[in-house]
Amino acid sequence: MALVLNEEQQMLKESAQGFLAEHAPVSELRTQRDAGNKTGYSSTLWPQMVNMGWAAILVPEEYGGLAFGHVGMAQIVEQSGRTLTASPLLSTAILGVTAINLAGSEEQKTELLGAIAGGELTIALAVDEKTHHDPMQIAMSAERKGEGYVINGEKRFVVDGSTADILIVATRTAGSPGDMKGISLFLVNRNTLGINVDQTQMIDGRSAAIVTFTDVEVGLDALLGEQDRGFRALSATLDAGNAHLAAELLGIAQESFDRTLQYMKERKQFGALIGSFQALQHRAAHWWSEIELCKSVVLKSLQALDDGDVKSPALASIAKAKLCEVAELSTNEAIQIHGGIGMTDEYEIGFFIKRARPAQMLYGDYNYHANRFALLSGY
Repeated sequence: MALVLNEEQQMLKESAQGFLAEHAPVSELRTQRDAGNKTGYSSTLWPQMVNMGWAAILVPEEYGGLAFGHVGMAQIVEQSGRTLTASPLLSTAILGVTAINLAGSEEQKTELLGAIAGGELTIALAVDEKTHHDPMQIAMSAERKGEGYVINGEKRFVVDGSTADILIVATRTAGSPGDMKGISLFLVNRNTLGINVDQTQMIDGRSAAIVTFTDVEVGLDALLGEQDRGFRALSATLDAGNAHLAAELLGIAQESFDRTLQYMKERKQFGALIGSFQALQHRAAHWWSEIELCKSVVLKSLQALDDGDVKSPALASIAKAKLCEVAELSTNEAIQIHGGIGMTDEYEIGFFIKRARPAQMLYGDYNYHANRFALLSGY
């Protein structure tokens, strides 16, 4: 498949660009931060995004969605990276929808997917339990008891975990940490008795949470997919999340480059524009080349998801690893070329590094995905 967008995908990209520039510019991030917004995003923005149809993009048509695919959704996510837009788009409309699509029963899909598409329901994925991402090291227990299960354990870095209506919780119903088999997924209402949510505001101003489960009782209908066989759906959901995080990091890298290039055309030093300095030209040329390479790898990983390609796990890891690397280059170069003012709160350029670093770490950093790609390739 050609590594280009079709006409409809290009139109969606342009629509998202215009909408986010008007309703969610970078200045809105500053406003939410200074107001001490506990949700980490504007309460009025998400309903507007739902009205644009964005929450329904990955939802199949039979459940009230648009079924526009991951390539289409990523055009929105990439533009949100340019404007640093905070919303439940990743946690709900990408991770939540993907997990339910892959593992949900017909009843669960009918009940939940339409509600997500209509903006009536938000989701958060609770998977990590330690500092570093490793979904095979799940230790949270879910023990069968009567006509249900009892869940105990703790989840960390749960994005939107303090605001989501429902948590998709990865637990262990058999085996030991490190085993692929024995992982099960559950749908749990955040307000269920025994759940304690400790909200954490991250460096980018967004909200995450430490969620503790103490003898939390759920019914048999809370099981998402088959007992002990939830790892495949979880892994595929994380692949989708990482491909879209790569798209967001691409947006961050591009916007950092564009803003810095414009600054190089305006800033004078020693009586000359700094853009005329050959050393900076070389750095900018290398930077631009790396971003251009990223466009292809991100698009390829998204196309693989839409096509059900068996190589999609490896491509998702390639995309995430490469974008971790280039987003770090981009945000570092942006601040360095801006000089001292790049470190001040007055200039928005510093906001991009604050968003890039949590996005790089979420669901696996460069080292995790480089190693995962090697393992998937037989090394």
